[in-house]
Amino acid sequence: MLIYTVKTGDTVNNIATTYNLSPSSIIYNNQLPWPYNLTVGQSLLLSTGASPTDKRSFYTGGYAYPFISEWVLEETLPFLSYLYIFSYGFTTEGELIPPLLDDTFMITAAKNHGTSPILTLTPFGPDGQFNNYLISQIVNNIDARRILKDNLVAQITERGFEGVDIDFEFILASDRDAFVDFVAYMQQSLSPLGATVSVALAPKTSDTQKGLLYEGKDYARLGAVADYVLLMTYEWGYTYGPPMAVAPLNKVREVVEYALTVIPADKIHLGIPNYGYDWTLPYVRGESKAVTLGNVEATQLAITNGVPIQYDEVALSPFFRYNTASNAGSPAGSPESDSYTEHEVWFEDARSINEKLALGEEYNLRGFSCWQIMELFRPLWLLSADRFSINKTPFP
Repeated sequence: MLIYTVKTGDTVNNIATTYNLSPSSIIYNNQLPWPYNLTVGQSLLLSTGASPTDKRSFYTGGYAYPFISEWVLEETLPFLSYLYIFSYGFTTEGELIPPLLDDTFMITAAKNHGTSPILTLTPFGPDGQFNNYLISQIVNNIDARRILKDNLVAQITERGFEGVDIDFEFILASDRDAFVDFVAYMQQSLSPLGATVSVALAPKTSDTQKGLLYEGKDYARLGAVADYVLLMTYEWGYTYGPPMAVAPLNKVREVVEYALTVIPADKIHLGIPNYGYDWTLPYVRGESKAVTLGNVEATQLAITNGVPIQYDEVALSPFFRYNTASNAGSPAGSPESDSYTEHEVWFEDARSINEKLALGEEYNLRGFSCWQIMELFRPLWLLSADRFSINKTPFP
């Protein structure tokens, strides 16, 4: 596949003519809405020939809530090894708390496509946030841990889950060893059922990295006891932070290179974001809050506002700026009517996704997992299928 960057004067039709393609294939690959307008700097994925046949095997995963569109799910499942269903909570006594919506259709759909449905286990408190008190209670209480294990076994044997993804964040440093023991216990208990146990890891660059996100995660030991790990290599640009790439490749590479010093490559999944953020400027720490948006939505926002998309050569990520009227209801000609709010948007496109996939290939990683697949971004899946042979077997 070819990634083409739109230039001044380009249209879908003249690009199609240049590359001897049908306009409909360009429209389909890139989810272009009528009337198929483009903007300078936009990346387009072009299907220019047959995919290589000697591709290496790669595992892919995607997180989804039970309110995902069934159409989006059906479009995505052919490209997934694992569907991580988000999420199941638990009590301090080890009782499972299922999602508010029934997820049975997700399990069924996944199996129909040869994709493994994975139960994502999260320690959410009553406020819907990660709760390290809840983590402490479950990892340090042998009886509660056993009850939780029994409940997970029931989900696997009765409902068809094929694995558990342990996504615990903000683990206390004092619970670091207990958390490793917890993951090891779950892996030893579920492996005889043919189920995988994976664990999500905050993006560390050293074992001694400070901070609540990092101190409770022992990369080396967790990598040893889990079947595989997910590096959460995203959220450098985040809701309350300053405008920047969500997953700048230079920062992602630092995390991968550290992880490889303590975890085998064939146990590592690279985390890939499927979203962007829209910030208003100037950014004010403690006050500013970015709006989340999909990658297709971001591109259309640039087109609608008639601004070019730029590409940061260090982060290897696309971005743009646009203005909105701050006082749209003010009388024409008044000073207020000429006031504007500036926005800065960072997101993912075919170029940035391709760089991340290339990084996974460069280091021979086990695969990648996408947070999250609630909105379809077709270039991600077409590029992954073009570069890799998607492995549909839970274990090698």
